[in-house]
Amino acid sequence: MDWDNARIFLAIYRKGTLRAAAALLDIDQATVGRRLNALEKSLGARLFLRTPSGYLATPGGELALAAAEKMEQAALQFQREMQGIDNRLSGSVRVTTSDTMAAHFVLGAMRRLHVMHPEIRIVLSTSTEITSLTRREADLAVRTLRPTSPDLISRHLTKRSMGLYATADYLQERGMPVPGNGLAGHDIVIYQASVAPRHQQKICLEPVHNARVAMEVNSGLALIEAARLGMGVTELPCHMADGDPRLVRVWPERVDHYDVWLVMHSDLSRSARVRAAADAIIDSFPER
Repeated sequence: MDWDNARIFLAIYRKGTLRAAAALLDIDQATVGRRLNALEKSLGARLFLRTPSGYLATPGGELALAAAEKMEQAALQFQREMQGIDNRLSGSVRVTTSDTMAAHFVLGAMRRLHVMHPEIRIVLSTSTEITSLTRREADLAVRTLRPTSPDLISRHLTKRSMGLYATADYLQERGMPVPGNGLAGHDIVIYQASVAPRHQQKICLEPVHNARVAMEVNSGLALIEAARLGMGVTELPCHMADGDPRLVRVWPERVDHYDVWLVMHSDLSRSARVRAAADAIIDSFPER
């Protein structure tokens, strides 16, 4: 099995369909199918079962997975090391963060980077999912979780505060929540469990067992917009909500905190363009 075929195999294994694998690899779906058929023929083994719900690995496919992942690790390490000694201030840098941090910090940093180094091309992805830097899904990440992998370098950017907010009209209709009663009689807008599991139990340190969940979202921008529309009490970053004339702080003395981290793979720390992008992001947090 060569690396090109291993890439095809891994994409199908991880995505479950030829279409999704083709999109991941940015190649034609028919090409993925032909390459898989050729790979299975060369190995003399069936790697996947074709089912109505997608492609499921056979026992032979499960055995092939470990070998394919070792090839992937070696190929990605080679790529990172070569990029790590690249002194050019040009080329692509892939950055991932949440939509709210992109809007409030990262986009401004990338604008300044573009002014200084216009030949660097930024590929920005906004998602609440944790992107793998080890698999080169991104070069830099701005996250609220500190990574534990020894291959990743993390730098603390800032500590931010969160509070509870609602609109004045909502509070006039429902009244101010009473601390300690689980937000009884109130609607709340929270993150989906896959994004922030703690929201199923508490927001800003207050239990939510007596509240009615009006909406669950997977986007920070959707969260703040739902609060602005008066859908309920919402936990929001104070730097976003305090200056918003549509929102009122609930219990101003109540505050929770979160940390923001810049993360990169250690192999990329010497790449000039990655380093330039990292420095631009770091400079966006002068109060760190």
